[in-house]
Amino acid sequence: MRDRMQGRLRGLVLAALVTGLLSVAPAAHAESAAREAGIGLGSFFGSLVYGPVKMIYAAGGLVVGGLAYVVSGGDGEVTGPIINASVRGDYMITPDHIRGEKEVAFIGRSPENQAARSQAQAQTQQESWEPPPDF
Repeated sequence: MRDRMQGRLRGLVLAALVTGLLSVAPAAHAESAAREAGIGLGSFFGSLVYGPVKMIYAAGGLVVGGLAYVVSGGDGEVTGPIINASVRGDYMITPDHIRGEKEVAFIGRSPENQAARSQAQAQTQQESWEPPPDF
């Protein structure tokens, strides 16, 4: 009789644990799904505003770069930085931008500057890393 009661008690404890775990998992999943949906909506609506503004800026840069080309007598060193700054960069807001994992690049950089900046950021992250304190 004692073995029978212990078996039932074990069964009840096991059932309570399984029920508890199953009830927590969907709540965490629903919260994560809602967060991701919010991030997606934020990037969509952010891009609706940001994208056209960036396109107007890029078009203006092309016009100014073209005028600079004519005025400078066809000097590409004058027009290159103007066109790079206006045309390069991000044209839409992505979920990575919303999460803060990536910076929004409204003003573009030349490929050489981007590579140097990425390398400097990687070096800064390595230098700023501190090991956790020992307990």
